Amino acid sequence: MNEIHFGRVASVRIGPNEDLVAGLEAAAAQLGFARTLVRSGLGSLIDVTFEGRVGQRGPGFEIACLYGELGPDVASISGVVGDPAGHVSAGRFLRGANPVCVTIEAILEEILPDNV
Repeated sequence: MNEIHFGRVASVRIGPNEDLVAGLEAAAAQLGFARTLVRSGLGSLIDVTFEGRVGQRGPGFEIACLYGELGPDVASISGVVGDPAGHVSAGRFLRGANPVCVTIEAILEEILPDNV
């Protein structure tokens, strides 16, 4: 059985017009996390596009749930969003197609190598 070991935990903020996935990757890299677990997050997106789906244009979407993993060989960030009319959708966010509206606040946790 493989065990996963965790290290540091950080709260990060992604600002307006940054891409959600790229912003989380940049925050993890700035913290020096080689592999990262995205524990949670809240905030707003201008537009939202999930992998394998046509994008939805704003005026804005609220993130109700955010989770995933980042690393050298993975960038898998999923979540649940709601639009102003109350419609809810979920999926894996497409990198480069989810611009932040006001802000995203996320909790990142470092995944340590197996030999630690």
